[in-house]
Amino acid sequence: MPPLHAGRPGPLLVLLAVTLAAAAATAVGASSDTAPFYPSAEEAAAAHCEGTLYPELCLSTLADIPDLHTKSLPDVICGTVNRTKDAVAATSYNCSHYINSKYLTPRDRLAISDCMELLDTTMDELQATTSDLESPAVAGGNNGSASMAAKRVTMDHVMTELSAAMTNQYTCLDGFDYKDGERVRHYMESSIHHVSRMVSNSLAMAKKLPGAGGGGMTPSSSSPDTATQSESSETTQRQPFMGYGQMANGFPKWVRPGDRRLLQAPASSITPDAVVAKDGSGGYTTVAAAVAAAPANSNKRYVIHIKAGAYMENVEVGKSKKNLMFIGDGIGKTVIKASRNVVDGSTTFRSATVAVVGNNFLARDLTIENSAGPSKHQAVALRVGADLSAFYRCSFVGYQDTLYVHSLRQFFRECDIYGTIDFIFGNSAVVFQSCNLYARRPLPNQSNVYTAQGREDPNQNTGISIQKCKVAAASDLLAVQSSFKTYLGRPWKQYSRTVFMQSELDSVVNPAGWLEWSGNFALDTLYYGEYQNTGPGASTSNRVKWKGYRVITSASEASTFTVGNFIDGDVWLAGTSVPFTVGL
Repeated sequence: MPPLHAGRPGPLLVLLAVTLAAAAATAVGASSDTAPFYPSAEEAAAAHCEGTLYPELCLSTLADIPDLHTKSLPDVICGTVNRTKDAVAATSYNCSHYINSKYLTPRDRLAISDCMELLDTTMDELQATTSDLESPAVAGGNNGSASMAAKRVTMDHVMTELSAAMTNQYTCLDGFDYKDGERVRHYMESSIHHVSRMVSNSLAMAKKLPGAGGGGMTPSSSSPDTATQSESSETTQRQPFMGYGQMANGFPKWVRPGDRRLLQAPASSITPDAVVAKDGSGGYTTVAAAVAAAPANSNKRYVIHIKAGAYMENVEVGKSKKNLMFIGDGIGKTVIKASRNVVDGSTTFRSATVAVVGNNFLARDLTIENSAGPSKHQAVALRVGADLSAFYRCSFVGYQDTLYVHSLRQFFRECDIYGTIDFIFGNSAVVFQSCNLYARRPLPNQSNVYTAQGREDPNQNTGISIQKCKVAAASDLLAVQSSFKTYLGRPWKQYSRTVFMQSELDSVVNPAGWLEWSGNFALDTLYYGEYQNTGPGASTSNRVKWKGYRVITSASEASTFTVGNFIDGDVWLAGTSVPFTVGL
């Protein structure tokens, strides 16, 4: 569904904002790190709110910040974020009252429960944002290349956290997409939209800070992010997927060297902290029990070895379970399987067989499956809302909505993903490298769609990048693939962004390549790109003619979607032992 755009400014307010912004442009010393000495609070507010999607809300928010014209931009954003926290707390309080109503159905309560969890996560992300903005890397000014590098990493984190905080609000509202769900959504959407718009304004202001990849940007239809860069060659290269980062030895650098060794080393050489075994030969017989016993907020890696077997359970790695790692005995040998689904009363968010929220999560050599079947519609195998998470040699099996790449930064290497409709979906910054994407046989009269990316705001640093992968039909579809249409993706949200590059596209891919979501929705604002793909389904001669679709011919443009530039992989993947390729 297209996002609502209430809160647009009236013509008088726009004229006032433009006039004041022009006056503020003459302010002396307008650095992002120091207070720019605006002549008045009104002129400061107009300058800060310029470029936000909801300027009227922005101006009213900044009006509550004392001595606004004396404050630096990081301080102004902190003030805005702190007021957003108040809105989150009020919305969460209202949810806690709604959920006790005797008029609610079990599904209503489940959807509201999802919202409460998501609001709680949003509060954590907003707190992380203010901590980053108050850190010396941002607030301390520029002191050489080392300081600039620290600022870049910190601002990547700020942009990522704010992008995720906004995603949470739309996920909350998506939970009411069921029969009669609108009657409950009606009571909540005003406050939820208010929170998301406040986050949107903070994100737009944060993008003006050095290191955020947004300084000096002006609209342009030819750039991947509908923007051009005049700030620096490094920032230009990093557009449009700010925050994902560079690659080293086949992984984003944010995978630490020790973690990379764990992902690549022979399983027999790794000493686990806990062992799960169906036959009782380990310390636990269920994966959930081993996760529950893992330390909270650990600063070091905690490895859980899951021996071969079929584990029929739902597993949740909560936000306090950080630095966990699952090691299985191989795809198809270690299998975690369950069958929650929307038809039987779950929300899509809650249907996941395995849900991961704890940051720095790793997994290798296992299968995660939702066995609900195609008639049960949305049924997630894996949902990931954990920052800096990586999956190596894993398989994810389902039909509709198999893999929910919900939010934050993620990396998948040499994994198999099976499904039918929108089976890779969400709003994270995610790179799939050397993976196999298999479309399965859907129900009669259905089409297959590999991706449905959920970017709601043009300033979010999110998208799906599929590099050096195989895109093909699963065995159950092969014999009948001429009876079904299969597409690379469709725009779930207004600014949907997906790229297939250097991948092998089999004949199962429809010549049009991409599918509309609903009429002309998002066809001008999406970014769908293809670069140097091969195979019988790779020809672009009959592709869609949408304004937002492009055949990428520039290596420089394509490189912005690699692990190196998209997910800060050079920073965090370097420590995980998951192999990765930095660039093209």
